[in-house]
Amino acid sequence: MNEEKRKVLDMLAQGKITVDETDKLLAAIGESSEEGGTAAGGKRSWKYLRVLVEPGPGSESNDKVNIRVPFKLIRAGLKFAAFIPREAQGKVNEAFREKGLNIDLAKITPQDLEEIVSNLDDMTVEVEGKDKVRIFCE
Repeated sequence: MNEEKRKVLDMLAQGKITVDETDKLLAAIGESSEEGGTAAGGKRSWKYLRVLVEPGPGSESNDKVNIRVPFKLIRAGLKFAAFIPREAQGKVNEAFREKGLNIDLAKITPQDLEEIVSNLDDMTVEVEGKDKVRIFCE
């Protein structure tokens, strides 16, 4: 039994909530744990970032690409960014700016990552009619 359910049952035993309230709370807890992909606060907790590349009719290659990156690895990468020396962070940030990305590694948080991913949802890009790139989360 998880801790949330135990707390609800303890509140019932202490007379702090009614049986009907207990039923509603347990149902709500059950729904959130059954979804599996929902984290605290109602935000979706993705397990993988997927990148699929499918060759189109004008493609020079028939190679398909299917990449599945665990989000735990991406989150760990954010933590490792803190270990990059300040001098190097400046150079990395400058390289990002040269490519048109205004990113400061020192300021990226796990919440920022979750926001980016929630806005990404499912994106498809066609590259000059040759290849189709699909980026999504699961």
